[in-house]
Amino acid sequence: MGYIAKRSFKEQIDDKTITLLNVYFLQVFLTFWGLLLHPIDITLFYAPAIYLVIVLLVLLLSALFASKLFNKKKEYSIAIVAALIGNTGNLGIPLNIAIFGEASIPYTTIINLMNVFVVYTIGVYFYSRGNFDVKTSLKNIVKLPILWAAMLAIFLSLWGYRPSKNIMNMLMMGAYASMTMQLFLFGIYLYGTKIREINKKLITWVITFKFIILPLAAFSLLYFIELDPMIKGVLFIELLMPLAVANVNLASLYECEPKIVTALVFISSVLFLGVIFFAVDLLEVLH
Repeated sequence: MGYIAKRSFKEQIDDKTITLLNVYFLQVFLTFWGLLLHPIDITLFYAPAIYLVIVLLVLLLSALFASKLFNKKKEYSIAIVAALIGNTGNLGIPLNIAIFGEASIPYTTIINLMNVFVVYTIGVYFYSRGNFDVKTSLKNIVKLPILWAAMLAIFLSLWGYRPSKNIMNMLMMGAYASMTMQLFLFGIYLYGTKIREINKKLITWVITFKFIILPLAAFSLLYFIELDPMIKGVLFIELLMPLAVANVNLASLYECEPKIVTALVFISSVLFLGVIFFAVDLLEVLH
């Protein structure tokens, strides 16, 4: 629908307005709904802690070498952070349920929570750096209401707050509207995106980090950790998820080549359809 709308109405469709509505309003509903849907158990935080360690290690590795390959500021920002923001929610949670059953839900939920913080701290900072200085990029993190909404939702959940059915229905409507809007925005940027015109070095870099470096780092660390096999599997699958549409939201919000980021999301999603079969086979070795 987004693709057809942009193709039909061209400049009459204002993608920046859609981005602002989604990021500053609808995603607040999505954050609240997602975090209050299941009670948060503080004892489950070991799994997302491992997730964060792996992400930070790969982030450091990416930052060390990306500066030598990408001279353009925006390409450098994309190269560092794009592969680290995976679709752990809309795709990761149902996929893990299909592989491991409903017992995986508490772990996928809490890992997705950690990914929310990765997106709206590390993600916001590096996509902002495509256009702004360090100070402004740090301010942009604080300005986003999603981060504050997430912290409030976590506090309420740990405090024992259980929203009524009517409140959850209201949050759910906003959440589904946000997910629909994200995909609509993805379609808008997909129109006019020419993959052949994108720096092939950038495509190779992001895809290599997404499907080789990040999974290899995860596999190497998880193999030597004493942990329940299912939790290991959930962590590995979540880190393997293709690029999230949240990348497009942030790239659009901070004008950091959203069409390039859209193309990278599309490419990683198509490749994931084949990669996931090899990943499932690797789970046996990981266990």
